[in-house]
Amino acid sequence: MRKVDFEHGRTLTNIMATAIPMLVAQILNLLYNIVDRIYIARIPKIGTVALGAVGLCFPIVILVTAFTNMYGGGGAPLFSIARGRKDEKEAARIQNTSFLLILVTAVALILIGELFGRGILTVFGTSDNSMVYALPYLRIYLLGTAFSMIATGMNPFITAQGFSVVGMTTVIVGAAANIILDPIFIFLFGLGVQGAAIATVISQGLSALYVTRFLFGPKCDCKLEIMSIDEIQKCGPAAKRIITLGTASFMTQFTNAVVQISCNNVLANVGGDIYVSVMTIVNSARQMMETPIIAITEGSSPVISYNYGARKYAKIKKSIVIMFALTMGYTLCMWAVIRLAPAMIIGIFSSDKTILGDAVPAFNLYFSTFVFMVFQYCGQIVFKALGRKGHAIFFSLFRKVVIVAPLTYILPYAFHMGTNGVFAAEPISNVVGGMACFITMLLTVRVMFQREQSLAQLQ
Repeated sequence: MRKVDFEHGRTLTNIMATAIPMLVAQILNLLYNIVDRIYIARIPKIGTVALGAVGLCFPIVILVTAFTNMYGGGGAPLFSIARGRKDEKEAARIQNTSFLLILVTAVALILIGELFGRGILTVFGTSDNSMVYALPYLRIYLLGTAFSMIATGMNPFITAQGFSVVGMTTVIVGAAANIILDPIFIFLFGLGVQGAAIATVISQGLSALYVTRFLFGPKCDCKLEIMSIDEIQKCGPAAKRIITLGTASFMTQFTNAVVQISCNNVLANVGGDIYVSVMTIVNSARQMMETPIIAITEGSSPVISYNYGARKYAKIKKSIVIMFALTMGYTLCMWAVIRLAPAMIIGIFSSDKTILGDAVPAFNLYFSTFVFMVFQYCGQIVFKALGRKGHAIFFSLFRKVVIVAPLTYILPYAFHMGTNGVFAAEPISNVVGGMACFITMLLTVRVMFQREQSLAQLQ
């Protein structure tokens, strides 16, 4: 089984060796929800309404992802830094603690969601008509929370050990199952929206099984272990470090959920249920087009973290340059496609021609500054990979909470922009938030490396 050589391998080779399998994995992981939406939108007679209803569940799905990313996104960089320092005992402690945190959180989220799901959806602005589809989907989907969190949260530890192809395969297993099972449960068994949720839960269960089999198995360099009571009592410091660093990843997803709730509420008020469906399509397209950016930046993260632990600063700088060049090249090409053929992309997610007139202008406005997202992602991932938790958390909050959420209300009401105001908030934040994050990252890295190199020379 071929591994990525973080110690001696070339920087570009290592980034591509982790990013390409991660790209495939990210695309297939995206299919969990995207395939659901594509099939749901094509359910006879109720497709468009059901799509909007399921879209109202997305903030809760995003919150589950937020906790998952807190433990995976917080634990994996610390794990890589420890391995770069040759501290395998600390690396194992971090991995085991992350797994424990995932299990405990999954149980809590399942209980909260099942008990208070209807109330939560009501707060999100779900109407009685939409509740018929949204609540059954949510309750079934939440039953697979533990599977989802284990599969997604522990996968970064597989990649961090150099087994990027294995990390990709864990996602392929679940995504392939989801693609096959969705039409069977939705159409053949006639279960509709509930069938989509059942297919997703089964698929996530298969992915989780694959992940745990590998991490507990003989081929894993740093095997996962169930912590004893004594170890659990002593894992507080490791858990604190994981959560502190992972808070940036958590806030990124949490603020996405907050913005999603705000957008749905405002759009339902100023545009009606049809614009909630339009926003669901826009978010689906954004997730699809962001995926390569996420794969390249996340694929660069273990390379940066390992070399930071090994104090190889030249390789870190080279990794940042390569990461930025790759993401910018992709984003420019994708932006051109968005501008030239928005209807084609929208058609992937809905066959309802009646909403194109509303969806195309919203789509063009929302993605007008798509290129600037690169600055946010690159800056954010460098902060996280270097363990700079304060900066990572601040810029997670800055773009969404300080810029997007307020503008979602200010532009439609104070500036009388209506639905256009909701779709304009995101592109404004891409420019302001993205540039602020990236410039700060460059200045911080420069000062940080100069200081640490000076300390190394004194020693």
